[in-house]
Amino acid sequence: MTMNEYLILVNAEHPLKSTEPTDLVSVCAEYPDILIRREAQSALSALLLAIGSGDQIVPVSGYRSRAEQVEIYESSLKENGLEFTRKYVALPGCSEHETGLAIDLALNEGEIDFICPDFPYDGICGDFRKAAADFGFIERYPKGKESVTGIGHEPWHFRYVGCPHARTITELALTLEEYISSCPDKEKDYEKDKALSRN
Repeated sequence: MTMNEYLILVNAEHPLKSTEPTDLVSVCAEYPDILIRREAQSALSALLLAIGSGDQIVPVSGYRSRAEQVEIYESSLKENGLEFTRKYVALPGCSEHETGLAIDLALNEGEIDFICPDFPYDGICGDFRKAAADFGFIERYPKGKESVTGIGHEPWHFRYVGCPHARTITELALTLEEYISSCPDKEKDYEKDKALSRN
C-alpha cells in the first residue's frame, strides 16, 4: 500500500469501488473479530501504549464488509428511523469502514452503544485526541463540518491517513474532503488511486 492510498476519500460522492483489503489484522488480542489494516493497527497500538490507556479505551468497530454495512444500515433504519440513520450511518459502499482504515472507539465504561459510542473530549479520550495526529489518525467527522462530510458529528470515529497528513489536517482544522481538495497534487494522486481501485 502506498501513502496515497491512506488518503482515499470515501463518502456519498466518492463511493468505494475496491475489493476487501488483503492486509487486515485484529486490532488487538482482546478483540480478535475487530479488524483494521496492518499499518493502521500498528499505529493505533503505539498510540494507545503512548498514552497509557490500558483497558480504558476499547475498539467498537473496524473493517466492515459491504454485506455488514448493508445489514447495519437496514437495522438502523428499522430501529432508529431515516433521519438518524442518514446522520450517523453511511450508505453501503460509502462507508470508511469498508476501507479498513477507520476505527470507532469507546470509553470503557458501562454499556457501549455500537452506533454512537461514548468518547468524550476529556480524560484518557482527550489524551488520545491530543496525540492522535502524531500517529497518523484524525477525528474524521468533527462538529461544525457536517455540511462538508455529509455525516453528523462523530467524536468516536477516527481515520488513519498517515503522517504528516494527519498533523496538517489537525493543525488546520480541516476535514479530509477539504484537505484533498486544497492540494492539487494530492487530488491528482487520489484520482489515480481511485481509478486503480476500480480495476
